Amino acid sequence: MRYPNKAEEEALHARVLKGPADPTARLDVHRAFNDTLIYVLRQEVKCLLDEAIDSAVDAVLAYLAAPQRFDASLSRLSTYLTRIAKRKALDRLRSRKSQDRRNQEYAGVVELVARAPNEDLEATVEARLLAERMEALGFSPREQAFLRLVLQGEGSTERLAEALGLGPMPEEERRREVKRHRDRLMKRLERLGREDLDVAP
Repeated sequence: MRYPNKAEEEALHARVLKGPADPTARLDVHRAFNDTLIYVLRQEVKCLLDEAIDSAVDAVLAYLAAPQRFDASLSRLSTYLTRIAKRKALDRLRSRKSQDRRNQEYAGVVELVARAPNEDLEATVEARLLAERMEALGFSPREQAFLRLVLQGEGSTERLAEALGLGPMPEEERRREVKRHRDRLMKRLERLGREDLDVAP
């Protein structure tokens, strides 16, 4: 697996600069660079396959959106694309690690309320106290209903949207709204979990 050689890269760049006069140039750039970019990102950045694929595509699209920004006197096209792709991949990697950290914190909060039904009265009291704290922190009744579903493992977008009182909307928009509310409420739950740790003896 290799990048095109210097002469091939220069020829591709010249074709891209022709714009609509060479309609297949854009596709040829993807074919010439994507696989090798993905391989390099997997080897050097150690990102997931989907992160490598998305970052490689982003790099090529960024180049194709403004090919005149590439200066062949400063570097080869493969170097230029690799630099962009690595930056995109590192952004995705940082975002994923941050999300993983949030999920771990969220899981810690879930443990406080997601008890087995046969646990003792102490667990019930703890869950009630947490519910009271959630109410005190300003969670609305709809938000509390939404969180109860989430903490019980509910994954249906339709049921979660119903708990939030979302009206009719396209499916994709409804998924986005449910995710936005889930992320927002997760952050508030994380804050609640951290406060519990701060006041623990």
